[in-house]
Amino acid sequence: MLPSARTYATWLALARIFAGAFWLSHGVPKFSDSAAFMPPNGFMTTFITASLAHTGGTYHTFLQNVVLPNIALFAELVRLGEVVAGALLVLGLFTRVGGLLATFLALNYLWAGGGVTHLSQWTTLPGLAAVFSALNLVLPTGRALGIDRLMTRTKTVAPAARVAPEFVPEKPLTGPTAPHD
Repeated sequence: MLPSARTYATWLALARIFAGAFWLSHGVPKFSDSAAFMPPNGFMTTFITASLAHTGGTYHTFLQNVVLPNIALFAELVRLGEVVAGALLVLGLFTRVGGLLATFLALNYLWAGGGVTHLSQWTTLPGLAAVFSALNLVLPTGRALGIDRLMTRTKTVAPAARVAPEFVPEKPLTGPTAPHD
């Protein structure tokens, strides 16, 4: 016998809360200790510099020509994105938006490490974060233990109309019923 839908929903909600806690645990310290993260001497600069060595193609060009010249803006977007995604997932509020944002962040971290196409990179922290975050994008995980449940309308099912049998008189069949050529 399979578990009930409520059991599945509860486990998915716990996965959602775990993913949200993960993003909050990475985003909040970037605000509380800004000097350790923000440019010019923080981790963001080190991360982008190392990423330039691990990437190639279009993503490398994007990092070099867009992110690096605007690194302070991207650092703000990263830490804000992590906190917003984490808060949305923990609360179960606009869960799919939080899942989309978190998945986007995790995939960028994978690309920055040069590993989206390498299977071994999907077992790293960014890879697992992408999988847990994507669950919240594709499944309604906020409907159990989340605020999304309060915002969804319950469908009221109208009682089924009673079907009454009806007798329709027909002429009896006489002769062949197939069309002639």
